[in-house]
Amino acid sequence: MKKSIINFREMAERKEKIVYITGYDYLTAKYEERAGVDMILVGDSLGMVTLGYETTFPVTMDDMIAHSSAVRRGAPNTFIIGDMPYMSYQISNEEAVFNAGRFTKESLVDAIKLEGGTDSVCERIRAISDVGILVMGHIGLTPQFAAQMGGYKAQGKSAGAAMELLRQALAIEAAGASFILVEGVPAVVGKAITERLSIPVLGIGAGSHTDGQLLIYADMVGYYDDFTPKFVKKYANVGAELLKGFTAFCDEVRNGAFPDDGVHTYVIADEEAAELEKLLAEVK
Repeated sequence: MKKSIINFREMAERKEKIVYITGYDYLTAKYEERAGVDMILVGDSLGMVTLGYETTFPVTMDDMIAHSSAVRRGAPNTFIIGDMPYMSYQISNEEAVFNAGRFTKESLVDAIKLEGGTDSVCERIRAISDVGILVMGHIGLTPQFAAQMGGYKAQGKSAGAAMELLRQALAIEAAGASFILVEGVPAVVGKAITERLSIPVLGIGAGSHTDGQLLIYADMVGYYDDFTPKFVKKYANVGAELLKGFTAFCDEVRNGAFPDDGVHTYVIADEEAAELEKLLAEVK
């Protein structure tokens, strides 16, 4: 049965960890649901992992709607969060509400996520929450703000920076967010934020003290190998297995081993084959 925001609050209160993985397509989502994950994030990281962009910036709302819809079909009984892509919420409250509404109407996601803890982002969170849509905030290493951060670097590594992240987290909670994702911060900072918020705090590279953990699925199964963040643990090596299979197929096609006419092809009855030979002879 699909969990609700009430279930996640209760899990956080009981110190029962929430399991959270990204997913971008039907097949991946199907296996994630079978594994029993609590949440699936259709992240704008699909721009890099699935669409081959160098950053998340080119991802559009139409991209996110299409992939979120596929994930919903693959995981109909899992709580799904759609990631608001770059410039889908920054311009105005009205545009933010409209795009969040597209997610819930067209893709049937259960919540949306947006990055940042500035005053304007908190305004967007309030506006989206006010129309009844669940919102997840996202602070720390936020890819949409990577240029201002000087790249994909850990955040909150000084006492002052850590306190600023805590201030942002509290502001996001006050704005009406139902949960928050903290990314790329020292474990002590993840712990401090989790202890001071009353909403569930999910972490990715934020230590073991958060209420749950997120990883990008392609990182954790060895599928995306352009780079691997420090906080990723690999649980499989799908990329190596795919390469092995594709290489073997190439070899067998080229040397004539595949297809094996006795195994991998269809046959017809002997009398039909004889009739076919007769008809082909007449064509000649």
